[in-house]
Amino acid sequence: MRAWNDICSGKSDPNLVIPGGKTFLLWPVQFYGPCKPSQIYVEVSGRIVAPRIDDYGSNHLDCWIGFWRVNGLTVKGNGQIDGQGAGWWEAYTSAMGFYGCDNLLLQGLNFINSQRNHISVAGSNGAAISHLTITAPDESPNTDGIDISHSTNVRVSDCTIGTGDDCIAFGDQTSQVFIKGVACGPGHGISVGSLGMNGGSAQVEEIHVDSCSFKGTQNGARIKTWQGGSGYARKITFNNIKLDNARNPIIIDQFYCPHRTDCQSMKSAVQISDVSFTGFSGTSATDNAIKLSCSETVGCTNISLEHINIKSASGDGNTYSSCINAHGTARKTFPHLRCLK
Repeated sequence: MRAWNDICSGKSDPNLVIPGGKTFLLWPVQFYGPCKPSQIYVEVSGRIVAPRIDDYGSNHLDCWIGFWRVNGLTVKGNGQIDGQGAGWWEAYTSAMGFYGCDNLLLQGLNFINSQRNHISVAGSNGAAISHLTITAPDESPNTDGIDISHSTNVRVSDCTIGTGDDCIAFGDQTSQVFIKGVACGPGHGISVGSLGMNGGSAQVEEIHVDSCSFKGTQNGARIKTWQGGSGYARKITFNNIKLDNARNPIIIDQFYCPHRTDCQSMKSAVQISDVSFTGFSGTSATDNAIKLSCSETVGCTNISLEHINIKSASGDGNTYSSCINAHGTARKTFPHLRCLK
């Protein structure tokens, strides 16, 4: 921490280097700003490993490696971040978090076996994330690849993500996010949400996902909201998507309730509108390849599907689509979507 304090205060060169060829056991640490230099660089070439939870004890923490209010931060390199996985899964601890860090650059690292979600970006304006590899067992709980919330102007590109939960998830108060060239699988797909939990209000818009692939995932392009919430999720696009044995390739679920208890339909819900799915091709592991399940009271409006060709991965059955309370258009779409009003 002395090195960080010197860098943040401007007393030394704003470069922190974790050298290659070595493994470093790192106890939970939080790096706080704001810092005097306009740019700070963290170069990770070595391997950083979390302690075993038995060694750490019962102390609660939200994040293993956290950066708070550090603007102009660059974290890059070819090093590895190893969260030590299974022993931490019940501790609900994120591996690396960036909170209130404007103009962030995160590039090149290899994340494995996170304690919970691998990367969190929250309360930040301007982030470029690229060329990451993120890996966790497909049965690992809540090990999202990248979670983005309360942030704007975020770009994620050219990443390979295979986890036990969402490859990328967009939370509340998020806008102007651009995802391109992400290979997802295994995992739960790329998800807007979940939104509106416990009656919460969501404002999510301008989420754009392009040229991504889903292989062996539980979902593909997904929007999920709880009953009883409010607000909106709008201006969302999924374009040029490749599918390989993906379950639920296209899904909107306004009745999201993962534990299926106390999931009654309510009068309010997050409004979903202006959503387009364009250029999907490949195979579905489920016959019901397109699911649009929308609220009776709020519904989904201006939903567009075009140039969709999703076939059965088994080869012995046809895929089909289903929708409830969804309004919009479908052109050149297979399976046919006659239920779209």
